[in-house]
Amino acid sequence: MALAVKTNQLTKTYNNTPCVNNVDLQIPEGSIYGFLGPNGAGKSTTMKMILGLIKCSGGTVEVLGQTMNDKNRLAILRDTGSLIESPSYYAHLTGRENLKIVCLLKGVPEKEIDEVLRIVRMEKQQNKKAGHYSLGMKQRLGLASALLGRPKLLLLDEPTNGLDPAGIQEMRELICSLPGKYGMTVMISSHLLSEIDQMATHTGIIDRGELIFQDSLAHLYEHSRKQIRLRTMDNKAAFRYLTDQKVTCRIEGEYLTFRDMPDDKLAFLMAGTAASGAGLLRIQEQQQTLEDIFLDLTGRKVSL
Repeated sequence: MALAVKTNQLTKTYNNTPCVNNVDLQIPEGSIYGFLGPNGAGKSTTMKMILGLIKCSGGTVEVLGQTMNDKNRLAILRDTGSLIESPSYYAHLTGRENLKIVCLLKGVPEKEIDEVLRIVRMEKQQNKKAGHYSLGMKQRLGLASALLGRPKLLLLDEPTNGLDPAGIQEMRELICSLPGKYGMTVMISSHLLSEIDQMATHTGIIDRGELIFQDSLAHLYEHSRKQIRLRTMDNKAAFRYLTDQKVTCRIEGEYLTFRDMPDDKLAFLMAGTAASGAGLLRIQEQQQTLEDIFLDLTGRKVSL
């Protein structure tokens, strides 16, 4: 599997305290890689090191098959686009004029401006001064700048910040379309579990500077533990019966919960529960959400 980004023992230390600690990223080409973690976990610092915006304290970075160093950094960056932390712009210039400057800096023909404006749906606002844009429009302008030059790799740091629900949906659809339509690899950081869940094909979870999980999103869900939720007319009687059958269960409000099991065993237990006089009302299968899985891995909650 070809990798768009590969890091080896990537480390950044401030005042002898590691902010990023021995991180080994592997981002497959053509993937949408969700870089997930709480605020302050080290996401932005890692992305800045990938781009060479800050020097790493240790380790190496490979981008698009080349090891990042001072000699080839500019050549590598010609094939990348990025939106890190907050978009940069000249407030007194229009959106289109800002993009013309980016074209000049990147050596990209200005004819690409119309295309990126269409992609981020900014055609009607292109002649408005950037200083008058809403935060969401500034995010779109930053993304348009990142897309100039048709980069092979796109790094987006919290790109849905400041967008209203409709804007978030549009941004999500746009990001999901980039690998298929333009062959891009997208690395997107977020503390919003629901966003990563709906966009990413692969994910890396960073917590306190350490990468604690990395694989496809499907494999992340394999960490999920399915549970059976059972509601009866007499939960105490059902609890006694299930406990006698060596089933570890607990009463949570109006339900009993226990670990999932094969269908034949569950059918046998439910028949026995009904025969015990507990009176079955409802049986539900419940799977952990991405938030639950994250909490299991990190021991703490994150924003939704």
